[in-house]
Amino acid sequence: MAGIMIVEDDTALREMLRDALEKRKHTVITAADGREALARFRPSVVDLVITDLLMPEEDGLMVIMKIKEMKPSAKLIAISGGGMAGPGSYLMMASKLGADHVFSKPFLPSELVQKVKDLLG
Repeated sequence: MAGIMIVEDDTALREMLRDALEKRKHTVITAADGREALARFRPSVVDLVITDLLMPEEDGLMVIMKIKEMKPSAKLIAISGGGMAGPGSYLMMASKLGADHVFSKPFLPSELVQKVKDLLG
């Protein structure tokens, strides 16, 4: 199966998504923020990145830009609760920067798992 990186500062959500994807036999790498994600990203291993947008250290928009530089073929899913501005503006920016799909929090894990399947073929 595919190599997937989850970048999410909410530990409970990060672990729930990891468990859901590992049950489907994916190899999952996790990171608690953008800086950790960029340090751990390996183009030869990661096919798809799921990133929160509002995080400490490097934010998800920077993660999207840098991942696309390192591996243009990487699939990207952005997720956001949006903070004070609401999720719409951040998610729109993520799409413009190269996210293949966006989810506004809260979302159903089953919807995200299905979108991962769709993007990976």
